Amino acid sequence: MTTNPAPTHTTSSDGDAVVVEITDLRKSFGSVEVLTNITTSIKQGEVVCVIGPSGSGKSTLLRCINLLEEPSGGTVLVDGIDVTDPDCDIDRVRSKMGMVFQQFNLFSHLTVLDNCTVAQQVVHKRGKAEAAKIARANLDKVGLAGRTDAFPAQLSGGQQQRVAIARALSMEPELMLFDEPTSALDPELVGEVLAVMRRLASEGMTMIVVTHEMAFAREVADRVIFMDGGVIVEEGHPDRVIGDPQHRRTRTFLKRVLDPTHVDPEIDEDPDGERRSQIKEAELTARAQPHVPDDLKEQRF
Repeated sequence: MTTNPAPTHTTSSDGDAVVVEITDLRKSFGSVEVLTNITTSIKQGEVVCVIGPSGSGKSTLLRCINLLEEPSGGTVLVDGIDVTDPDCDIDRVRSKMGMVFQQFNLFSHLTVLDNCTVAQQVVHKRGKAEAAKIARANLDKVGLAGRTDAFPAQLSGGQQQRVAIARALSMEPELMLFDEPTSALDPELVGEVLAVMRRLASEGMTMIVVTHEMAFAREVADRVIFMDGGVIVEEGHPDRVIGDPQHRRTRTFLKRVLDPTHVDPEIDEDPDGERRSQIKEAELTARAQPHVPDDLKEQRF
């Protein structure tokens, strides 16, 4: 069994602990390079929003951090541990990371409470009573204390996504990854999920959020990363990246998002559109063939 050394945070130039450090990260699906030399870091307590058009590699970047996708090159350090090292105990590293997906990925045959306790019992070996106590506290935090006995099909999309957040929080993570958590929701339900995420941010949770919610990014993020074509085009404080973008591609993207009915022939010229389509197709093809770890194949929940 592989083991990792005790986590040792590196520090940034201003003395803050660095939770995630990415250096020259590359990822290819077949002949299509989806991520090209990505280098960035996430400090403890920082909220970083990753924005950009579909097919820019945002979700793949997030999935490389917890090794749902295996990088083709470069390094990803989480709490000082290189998750790309073949000897890394990735399950141990993942136990301190929570991830919320576009789709809710709840067990349809389990109640809300059981959805929030099963991973605690399997991964952290908690007893049923302890797991239930932690789950109830987190369901209360997301406003669902009264729905513990409901099944996912009895909930709205917004409620299901809040259950998914409570499930992730019940693992007591140090880092939360959100992959477009509101993209599958009806517009009326988006606000209730973003409200939970705002609260987490105010409590100091380290968060990396892939999102198209520009108002949320500008209000909550400490830093915004704009990606396109598998590279980081621009990053910085949201007032700069969203309010006063320096790169033409960032300005074009934001104009389309913030003013979608406006037609501008110059803006509609998109020389990188074909590359984004290739990236999106490669990502979808790869994820249509899900990888199930050997140690989970025999699990029955």
